[in-house]
Amino acid sequence: MTDTVPDTAATHVLGIDSGGSGVRVGVARANAYGGSAAQNPLTGSPTPMSSTPLGWSSPPLGWSSPPLTWSSSTPAVVGARGIDAEDLLARVLPAARELLREAGARRLGAVCVGAAGMATLGDDLRARLPDALADALGVRRLALAADAVTAYAGALGQRPGAVVAAGTGLIALGAVPEGAAKGLGVASDPDDASRTGNAPSTGGASRTGSAPGTGGVPSAGGTSSTDAASAADAAAPGGDTRWAATGWRRADGWGHLLGDCGGGAWIGRAGLEAAMRAYDGRDGGSKPLLARLEAVFGPATGLPGKLYPRPDRPAVLASFAPEVGRCAAEDPVAEAILRTAARHVAEAAEAVCPRLESSEVALTGGLFRMGAPLLTPVREELAARLPGVRVTEAAGDPLDGALCVAAALAADELRLPRDPALLSVV
Repeated sequence: MTDTVPDTAATHVLGIDSGGSGVRVGVARANAYGGSAAQNPLTGSPTPMSSTPLGWSSPPLGWSSPPLTWSSSTPAVVGARGIDAEDLLARVLPAARELLREAGARRLGAVCVGAAGMATLGDDLRARLPDALADALGVRRLALAADAVTAYAGALGQRPGAVVAAGTGLIALGAVPEGAAKGLGVASDPDDASRTGNAPSTGGASRTGSAPGTGGVPSAGGTSSTDAASAADAAAPGGDTRWAATGWRRADGWGHLLGDCGGGAWIGRAGLEAAMRAYDGRDGGSKPLLARLEAVFGPATGLPGKLYPRPDRPAVLASFAPEVGRCAAEDPVAEAILRTAARHVAEAAEAVCPRLESSEVALTGGLFRMGAPLLTPVREELAARLPGVRVTEAAGDPLDGALCVAAALAADELRLPRDPALLSVV
């Protein structure tokens, strides 16, 4: 595919969000991000603070008109080649055509497809979507993104910072968009050199010499950690070797057996363990959590038989996280679990947040709907670990992010870093 569509001809953009809980499609006007420059996610400018009941800043996306959307609760099929492009197309193309007709779209400027598993399961999408979408919709600009990237774009637009997405699991993603570091101060982090081997290259190389989230795939430039660290030391004031160049940085998202620390499954498992300790009479047990276990799952001795055979064990564990939140006000064990979870959230954010004076951290995902029992300690941990970094609520969700990326691409203003696994443009 080549960029042959004139910007002036683009009237609308299309966003597709394919996740574990279903598929969504959105259509918005290509210039739908109205309001002042500070409200426009395409500019990268800071958004004015606004007060919420919890005291968080909440940057609006600045829609001049809301997008039209369609959704299905059935996730895309995953087969031998990963996410099945034919299955995805069979569902989203009829929906897209209807939304475009309803919107009165004359010319589709760009499409962004954000998908869970794009990095490791996206081969079929990368092979088939460009031609299929060009043939079906006449679009010549396509961005293929991991769902973490569209979550980032939905939360912060193209501003530098970090996003922690927490639901059943937990992943943090940080970015310095192209041009964002120019003329901005870089905070000093004297301990960072011991934690990181190199800085992300412009192509998105990670601290280990691999693209984040690719499972060890070498970066396009092949830069060694020694060379990258030297270049970063020369370029970054204060010795912050991570963010001398634009790029992505990822932390966690490794699943409930290897990580996702502080996510819903992690909290639920910790709560159930405390309940079982109370049943046994061991230290660290919680009688309130035991009572909630028995109310939700039945007798404690039957829990292993109900949990271990389930193929959706992470979701079952995460279903108990709200019970931990409900007990936290009166139960010190539950409160301690959430405080530890908050520390994990802040650690992930700290690991990926660029040390720029304009950086923000946004929190997104269903876990944070738990409210004050989790958000209060998260705010305290973030303030301690990232002093001076503004903490915000996410401006939008991954579908908003897909539309934001598509609109930026249609306007030739996409500054989020390209990465073979995380964000590619074809």
